Amino acid sequence: MILYHGSNIVVSEPEIRMTKYTKDFGWGFYTTELRRQAEQWAVRRAQNFGGVPCVSTFQYEENPSLSVRVFDAVDGEWLDFVAACRNGGTHPYDIVKGPMADDVIWDYVRDYLEGSISKAAFMELARFRRPTQQTTFHTMRALATLRFLGGETR
Repeated sequence: MILYHGSNIVVSEPEIRMTKYTKDFGWGFYTTELRRQAEQWAVRRAQNFGGVPCVSTFQYEENPSLSVRVFDAVDGEWLDFVAACRNGGTHPYDIVKGPMADDVIWDYVRDYLEGSISKAAFMELARFRRPTQQTTFHTMRALATLRFLGGETR
């Protein structure tokens, strides 16, 4: 499987970085099957931190001994998982795959966490969003499944 990573530099050696803010699936190396999405990540990263938009391409080779969690849709389980991770929680998975909470979805997640909307209201609001996808790598063993194929700047 081909995966893409968008940044403000070409990333030939992926890393798991613990940052100030947690993301949808916690700390990890974030990739996507959708090149267009990686290009958007790259533009945003370059705008926020300087540099130029870069998309790095990786070949992913499945390792059946790894613990993988897959979310097929934005549903109640996905919401609870993202909410826990965004609040600093951790999980036992090497790799997590599923939809991404873009800025609009994140606003809905925040409303849910604050108790402003119910889970049912969240689901109704979220179902009209454009599909997204992310595959995240959370351990060194998981990163070993990636082979760098190249990077391009825009």
